[in-house]
Amino acid sequence: MAEGRGELPPQPPLHLSLPPASKRPCLRPAPRGPGPGPGPGFPNSRFRCPESLLDCAAKAVAEKWAFERVEERFERIPEPVQRRIVYWSFPRNEREICMYSSFQCRVAGEEGPVVATGAPAGSGAVPGGVTSTTGASGTAGTGDGLPFRRGIRLLETGCVENVLQVGFHLSGTVTEPASQSEPEVTHKVAISFDRCKITSVTCGCGNRDIFYCAHVVALSLYRIRKPEQVKLRLPISETLFQMNRDQLQKLVQYLITAHHTEVLPTAQKLADEILSSNSEINQVHGAPDPTAGASIDDDNCWHLDEEQVREQVKQFLSQGGYYGSGKQLNSMFAKVREMLRMRDSNGARMLTLITEQFMADPRLSLWRQQGTGMTDKCRQLWDELGALWVCIVLNPHCKSEEKSGWLKQLKKWGDMDICPLEDGNYGSELPNITNALPQNINSIHNSLARPRRTVFTRAMEACDLHWQDSHLQRIISSDYYMSPAYQREGESLLFNPQGLPLWLDHVPTACARVDALRSHGYPREALRLGVAIINTLRLQQHRQLDIYKHQKKELLQRGMTSTTNLEGWVGHPLDPIGCLFGTLTETCRVEDDRPNLNSDQPEPPVYHHVPVWGCPDGGESYLALALEVALMGMGQQRVMPEGLYAQDKVCRNEEQIVTKLQEMELDDLLVQTLRKQAILLLEGGPFSGLGEVIHRESVPMHTFAKYLFSALLPHDADLAYKLALRAMRLPVLESTAPSGDMGHPHHGISIVPSRYPRWFTLGHLESQQCELASTMLTAAKGDMLRLRTVLDAIQKNIHSSSLIFKLAQDAFKIATPADNPPDITLLNVALELGLQVMRMTLSTLNWRRREMVRWLVTCATEVGLRALVSILQSWYTLFTPTEATSIVAATVMSHNTILRLSLDYPQREELASCARTLALQCAMKDPQNCALSALTLCEKDHIAFETAYQIVIDAASTGMTYSQLFTIARYMEHRGYPLRAFKLASLAMTHLNLAYNQDTHPAINDVLWACALSHSLGKNELAAIIPLVVKSVHCATVLSDILRRCTMTAPGLAGIPGRRNSGKLMSTDKAPLRQLLDATISAYINTTHSRLTHISPRHYGEFIEFLSKARETFLLAQDGHIQFAQFIENLKQIYKGKKKLMMLVRERFG
Repeated sequence: MAEGRGELPPQPPLHLSLPPASKRPCLRPAPRGPGPGPGPGFPNSRFRCPESLLDCAAKAVAEKWAFERVEERFERIPEPVQRRIVYWSFPRNEREICMYSSFQCRVAGEEGPVVATGAPAGSGAVPGGVTSTTGASGTAGTGDGLPFRRGIRLLETGCVENVLQVGFHLSGTVTEPASQSEPEVTHKVAISFDRCKITSVTCGCGNRDIFYCAHVVALSLYRIRKPEQVKLRLPISETLFQMNRDQLQKLVQYLITAHHTEVLPTAQKLADEILSSNSEINQVHGAPDPTAGASIDDDNCWHLDEEQVREQVKQFLSQGGYYGSGKQLNSMFAKVREMLRMRDSNGARMLTLITEQFMADPRLSLWRQQGTGMTDKCRQLWDELGALWVCIVLNPHCKSEEKSGWLKQLKKWGDMDICPLEDGNYGSELPNITNALPQNINSIHNSLARPRRTVFTRAMEACDLHWQDSHLQRIISSDYYMSPAYQREGESLLFNPQGLPLWLDHVPTACARVDALRSHGYPREALRLGVAIINTLRLQQHRQLDIYKHQKKELLQRGMTSTTNLEGWVGHPLDPIGCLFGTLTETCRVEDDRPNLNSDQPEPPVYHHVPVWGCPDGGESYLALALEVALMGMGQQRVMPEGLYAQDKVCRNEEQIVTKLQEMELDDLLVQTLRKQAILLLEGGPFSGLGEVIHRESVPMHTFAKYLFSALLPHDADLAYKLALRAMRLPVLESTAPSGDMGHPHHGISIVPSRYPRWFTLGHLESQQCELASTMLTAAKGDMLRLRTVLDAIQKNIHSSSLIFKLAQDAFKIATPADNPPDITLLNVALELGLQVMRMTLSTLNWRRREMVRWLVTCATEVGLRALVSILQSWYTLFTPTEATSIVAATVMSHNTILRLSLDYPQREELASCARTLALQCAMKDPQNCALSALTLCEKDHIAFETAYQIVIDAASTGMTYSQLFTIARYMEHRGYPLRAFKLASLAMTHLNLAYNQDTHPAINDVLWACALSHSLGKNELAAIIPLVVKSVHCATVLSDILRRCTMTAPGLAGIPGRRNSGKLMSTDKAPLRQLLDATISAYINTTHSRLTHISPRHYGEFIEFLSKARETFLLAQDGHIQFAQFIENLKQIYKGKKKLMMLVRERFG
């Protein structure tokens, strides 16, 4: 019903209320000189007498009829009538001149807000507002460098002279004042015009740009503002017609004389052709006249330099989004919208030129070959291009042949392999623009077979739409269209129970119609259709609520629903919610002419309530409707689309709408609307994203709920918390789907090993969930009941340990302000969240784990003694043994902690007892890493210390390495337990094995220390450790070093009580050093043979030095010199093949 498809040519809406933008009221400002003048027609002009009938008629003819048609229609046109037609044929609206001379368009003296034009489709930006981007023709910011502003300055400083209008041709000179770097220059300017449009421009400055130069602007504005000062002549052909032969000859000869170097060749050529009877020029009746206006067949459109449009778009695309080219292209799109609003046919023409260059972008084929997606900025430009084409083809007053031409062109582009797809990365499976949404599984599977959808598909589908439906015509034509009271009983597809009209259409399609009306200069009609769509959404919302009430029990038992919207309105390519919101708020915007001192940050808009025209009770406001439809759209439950770009677009569009909502200052009426819609969303069942039951892969509501929470909190805290707590869920992260989940309701999706669907924006969504939780925690400060509820929601729904840790940190910061006492309720929440993080990350790797542990101890310290005791007693559920001893217990027992808590002696003892118990438990569980920390923590308690020492001894033989044992042994010596240190060092030696070539092993220092310790304790301890050394160490240099140290001083110098020391040096001929000496000599012999096996000449010198050290050791024995000599002789015999080396040995050792 609502679509009204057909092949009939589209007709303009009936009774469209606004006249074309170029028309002006009949009353005109009084002329400022002889004869009537058009004047600029601004609101501050002085209105006097009405125009004459001649001027009224001449204006109408000048705007609508080509002058050739006037000449054909009437045999004779009086000269005064001709003059008035020629007079009124020049453009009368400065806005049109501005539109063609800059990206920015705001005429001097015109009221209206400064609005950025580089806005997306349906965003609410007013076409023709001032943009802050740099135009291709000048600088940005204030706009002073733009051609239009410069043209005004040239006009106001008297730089325009010699202005002459001959028929439909205007000429003059414009002088560019001298500057510091350039001299004064005068440019000749010529303008042709027809039916109130400039059709061609020429300027001596040689301007190469999309827009008219400042000189053309200056001359045009001179003609508009000072028409009485312009010499006006009829077309030159009329003047020539009045001359006789002599006058004509004189004219030609004078013209040739004045410009003989330029026109003489042409004049002679024309004369020759005229004198030749068979020439082509004599076959044509009459002669051309450039001042006589357009012919009947000429297109009536403004001059647009197509080549420059192509060049600039190509240049911007080649910059790949750098240097502000994205802003430039958005400004060009905004210029297209501005042209559409002015009903200028160049809008479609310019968009065609832009699209051709987009399709010729060489990056498209490159991206396709490489299988990579385009950048986000580029993708957004393509989206805007597609949306603009939907606007173009939905033009309510376009001709059928125009629409057919557009459709043919769109199909041509869409059929190209390189044409970007609608959803960015995957073939789209969204429903057709003109179809209602399928709600059953069969239709869903059928949708999978649809062909690929390009960025132009929706525009091609929109070509099937027209405006001939009688119900639609009545909606947009009247504010008071209602059903009769006697027909309001029962169901109706056309009206709601209150009699207000409905428009039952696919919502994005209906909103595209609204955008088209608004874009093409029909704002009142757009508002009427927008209100009808909202009334339809309201009725559907209430009917869905009724359906849910009948299914509620079953759905709540399942806990999940397979019913949801397949096509979301937020993130949709046509941006239906943004379109409706922008259309409704535009009419409520308060105009502010105060200068914006901060040009980088545009002033937020100011709105006021405007009653809905034709509303029966007068209680509706367009601003309240805008808020309501934004809440409906944001609260719609919809499945997360596939593909990175489509998902990213959902998030981005959601944030854009929330930003606009935050700009609205909530009054009582808006708060009432907010409360009402929030309650409906909570009760909305599976049709609402905030309902009790949602689909597992439904788009989360965190960003939306955060706005609702902040907006409702001052007015209805209970509702705000209820709504935000409901929105905290993220069911896609639950490990298993409840039994009610019927699977993906739309497409078969890819499942990764974690069983999560491919949600590319999951990280962003989780961070938004965290933001919502943080907002609630902040608001609930001091309210234990609310904090407990929020805490439960966090623990239930947030599955990322990093995000929970962030929440804990946020809560801690809020709870401990610098200048005020801490909030203990929020501190406890922070601690509980921290404890959950500890439990979550205990058995998983997390690079921030040490930071988390330290933070938890800090938080527990702020909470107090009981919190510290608790984490010490339950350490095994929170920390690893190493963390518990080295970080937790050590920090708790530090002097700073004791001072921070101001503990008395019993409290300090309680804390110390817990720390010692923890230390012993950790040492039992992980002696390798915790034994030393346990000993340190237990130093002040003899029993605990002994227990820890025994744990080390018990673990030494099995689970501990020599380096760990040496470290503990050194600690024992440092603490004054040399005998225990000796025992541990002896145990460490049993784990050590030092090969002959490991003379740089890190354990060497520990071995030397252990031997020194044994030597200092006495002969018995040295005798005990030397066999261990001989067994473990096979490196000759290390053994000789030990031997040398033992012979330098007498043993037993440590002075152990109860022992007598002889004070005599020990002999190497007696035990225990004899065993060490033999082992050292043996090690030298073995090492020598090992080194000689693979020795190279460059190591000969080093080897000789090694033998010298060996000789020193040999000489410690009684018959050492004999042993060494025999050793050398053996070497000479065995390695006699190494002649050079043996010669060196013989030279040194004989």
